[in-house]
Amino acid sequence: MTTVIGYVRVSTSDQNVENQKQQIADAGYSVIRWFSDEAVSGAIKAEERPGFGELLNYVREGDTLIVIAIDRLGRNTIDVLSTVEKLQTKGVKVVSLREGFDLSTPVGKAMLTMMAGLASLEKDLIAERRTAGIKRAQSEGKHCGRPIKATVEQVRELLAQGLPPAVVQHKLGISKATFYRLKTF
Repeated sequence: MTTVIGYVRVSTSDQNVENQKQQIADAGYSVIRWFSDEAVSGAIKAEERPGFGELLNYVREGDTLIVIAIDRLGRNTIDVLSTVEKLQTKGVKVVSLREGFDLSTPVGKAMLTMMAGLASLEKDLIAERRTAGIKRAQSEGKHCGRPIKATVEQVRELLAQGLPPAVVQHKLGISKATFYRLKTF
């Protein structure tokens, strides 16, 4: 027997999940167990939300998960896709009312494939924007990457004061390898 599970989420404390529960009931689903996250942003990965984490531990093969919209699972395509794949790996059917698809059907699988393509595109675009941002920052003379703990000048100054290498490393909070790399410039 298939167990129908409902997941509802609202982003702010002045909203409540009852409207979503009612929409699912009005669509003809008789939910056996509800899981919810209230005042939890969709920007937080699904598995990191308390209610959804509990849902992931609870669901079993053959269960059907109903959500009013795919955006209840996550705000970005990558997170939604990852979440749906985790559920499918467990043998759980995912139905989204607003989008009107069951991700276990051929049409739903096609939608999932399109979502995967969009997720891949989104990842590529994010990487391009990140690279462009780094290049722009570097062209403006900004340091990108790990924070600089010590400079060549600092190492030389402390050595000129007669401090031994171990003391210089300790004072600057750098490793032996960093010390010798900076010392040789």
